[in-house]
Amino acid sequence: MKTKFAAVISLVAVCIPLAACAPEPSLGLFEAACDIGETGLTGAAQYDPKTDTYRLSGSGENIWYHSDAFGFVWTRADGDLELTARVEWVGDGHEHRKAGWMIRQDTDADSAYVDALVHGSGMTAMQFRKLKDGPSDEVQAGLKAPARIRLTRRGNLFSMSVSEDGRDYEPVGSVILNLTDPVYVGLAVCSHDNAALETAVFKNVTLKKRTPIPEENRMLRSRLEIMNIQTGRRRVLYADNTHFEAPNWSPDGKTLLFNRGGKLYTLPASGAAPRQLDTGSAGRCNNDHGFSPDGRHIAMSAHDENDLSRIYILPAEGGTPRLLTPNGPSYWHGWSPDGTTLAYCALRNGQFDIYTIPFAGGPETQLTDTGAHDDGPEYAPDGRTIYFNSDREGPMLLWKMNADGSRPEPITFDDMYNDWFPHPSPDGKWIVFLSYDESVKGHPANQEVAIRLMRTPDGPPRTLTRLLGGQGTLNVNSWSPDSTQFAFVSYEWVPNETAK
Repeated sequence: MKTKFAAVISLVAVCIPLAACAPEPSLGLFEAACDIGETGLTGAAQYDPKTDTYRLSGSGENIWYHSDAFGFVWTRADGDLELTARVEWVGDGHEHRKAGWMIRQDTDADSAYVDALVHGSGMTAMQFRKLKDGPSDEVQAGLKAPARIRLTRRGNLFSMSVSEDGRDYEPVGSVILNLTDPVYVGLAVCSHDNAALETAVFKNVTLKKRTPIPEENRMLRSRLEIMNIQTGRRRVLYADNTHFEAPNWSPDGKTLLFNRGGKLYTLPASGAAPRQLDTGSAGRCNNDHGFSPDGRHIAMSAHDENDLSRIYILPAEGGTPRLLTPNGPSYWHGWSPDGTTLAYCALRNGQFDIYTIPFAGGPETQLTDTGAHDDGPEYAPDGRTIYFNSDREGPMLLWKMNADGSRPEPITFDDMYNDWFPHPSPDGKWIVFLSYDESVKGHPANQEVAIRLMRTPDGPPRTLTRLLGGQGTLNVNSWSPDSTQFAFVSYEWVPNETAK
């Protein structure tokens, strides 16, 4: 039977065997340490006040599935948190051993939790279990063996970011967990082998506690990000304490386009300051806009005096808009590769369907008519296929059909998600899209969403990242011309310094 911690003096570095979760006076920022779950060997915790470092050993089969087993040094905390550390492994060991920060509801093996862990292989991820005895999931970081990890809590939004030495933190992912204060906050080590102990050293450990931001004193911060699908790394190109949405990438790769406050803005891909684009009389632009294949024009949707969205054509450098769809509401989504035809969704006769219209103007052509909600049409690079999303079979799924509307068929089948806005890459090899939880109807803002990627025509989707977003995150095609990156917008709540 494991024994209780012995009392120690905090003036020297001491090694404490992990047993029952009992308070100890020598653990620096933490109040206690213990093994969680069924561990084969008793772990140990050591704090050196001279170097301000923590050395933690742990056993345990895994931190995953429905139950966890690991060594844990922790304190209880309320409110918003910011946790940072450098994680270094001692010696060689199992490639799946894990060490890092963890926030848990309790010390039960099946507790709800979120963590930021570095594996023995260098792979780094945010793992989470949203419900007690529920399944675990993760978002992997593109940066392996980062110099520093950071885990933050802002209300019920938990986020992980990582950093190389001397560089800004780059986002990994964000998830919503409804944990009740106080929570257990601490450092964790799992050996991934119940018959072995693994040891990690934690340096530059900080635990910052902040008062939660009341709803009336918070504002939304928007971040225009770039994700590289080859590395999985996210890079913040532009951020501002205003609400903006839906980036596009210009065909020459030099410019990004987004909307904010009913206006369109261009942003150099180098990250310089954005510039408002002249849209003439169309002054209430929404998040459906994009460059023509030759880069000479922009299609955009904007609301008229009757609050109906209609589609306009605008010179790429700005200027006088040309009305293309007299009927509304109409929401642009795609150009044909030859630039002669535009695809859009429109509300006609009480239902949303897919339509096309010539760039030169003329009558619209209805492509779908099932009584379902059909949305987000975009042409494949060869022009023969249109991808779209539809709830005609119940959940919102991704579909494809011939460019004339014939032979529709679904290409996603996961009943855990509602999938929106399929964006084929310029080389035709990939589709990136937005996924909501199955319980979320429509495409609202301020939700936990997943950005997923699949190979065309019907490869299994994989999750690239999770974030706070939804409406405004990935409404329109945002691929780079070389098909290696795409742009999107994520959101976070920050204090409103002007609120009283």
